[in-house]
Amino acid sequence: MGVYAVAICLFFSLSVVLCLRIPNLSSDIEKDTILLSVCHPGNQPNPRTLRSDQLTVLINGYSESRIPLLQSIAASYSASPVVSSVLVLWGNPSTSPLTLSQLAYNLSVSSWGNAAISLVPQPSSSLNARFLPRSSIGTRAVLVCDDDVEVDLKTVEFAFRMWKANPDRLIGIFVRSHDIDMTRKEWIYTVHPNKYSIVLTKFMMMKREYLFKYSCGGGSPMHEMRKMVDEMRNCEDILMNFVVAEETNTGPLMVGAERARDWGDPRNEDSDGDGLRLVRDVGLSSRKAEHRKRRGKCITEFHRVFGRMPLRYSYGKLVSSVGEQGLCKKGSNLVLCDH
Repeated sequence: MGVYAVAICLFFSLSVVLCLRIPNLSSDIEKDTILLSVCHPGNQPNPRTLRSDQLTVLINGYSESRIPLLQSIAASYSASPVVSSVLVLWGNPSTSPLTLSQLAYNLSVSSWGNAAISLVPQPSSSLNARFLPRSSIGTRAVLVCDDDVEVDLKTVEFAFRMWKANPDRLIGIFVRSHDIDMTRKEWIYTVHPNKYSIVLTKFMMMKREYLFKYSCGGGSPMHEMRKMVDEMRNCEDILMNFVVAEETNTGPLMVGAERARDWGDPRNEDSDGDGLRLVRDVGLSSRKAEHRKRRGKCITEFHRVFGRMPLRYSYGKLVSSVGEQGLCKKGSNLVLCDH
């Protein structure tokens, strides 16, 4: 059986007709067929034609209860002058065609700037799909992010400037670390106060070539690790960090954010009623109690397949403000001299 698609059309008015092509995927063979098509060199843009003054935003969407938040986040990104386009990658194949068509229309008319917002339905819920090197990405830089994290545009633009100065590095706001449990002799996923080695896909900026390396390179070892991501429904961000660290032998870079509202963080208190809980408790990656243990297992398995540990620690954070840090006596108090 080959890959096929159905087209759903909605007439919103006499002058607006939206047709949405929805892929149908029924087997791993068909999934591999799509991957082969995307990875074919003939389907990749000429690197010379890629824009370097803007980036493409790839937002992963899955839960219908998050659609209002998703639309707001996509519209916000579209207002930035450094954003060329916003692609909403919808990874829930069970969403009805009517809902998808309505969402596609709402996104298409909700842009606050010059960047177009498009809905791209995925043929499966695979987290690997967020790293496909799509021909519609016409920029050298991409920003991969989630549908439950709101980041202010000044931070987006500052992160982009930092990426342009470090185009081979992963740039992010949310970071974690790998470490070794000497007692159990296994890798763990953790947080360190003074170092990090993993950038999360809540906000991950990178060069477009890494999408190709993740999805199309690495031969059978990468195929095995992408399959692990599908089986675990988790860890695609960790695997991308492995891919980039293997390529560069350096760690990622963390940038300071002026405002980064993480609606999906389980540490959010449910003070706003059921609405917050609905946004927080749904999603594609597992957020169960053994979340860290599962991600530690991913690190262990990726290390086994790679044959070495490529992750590298980074230290410190890039900030957009470099004000005076010296203390001066003013009145009876010691305060920052600039104040």
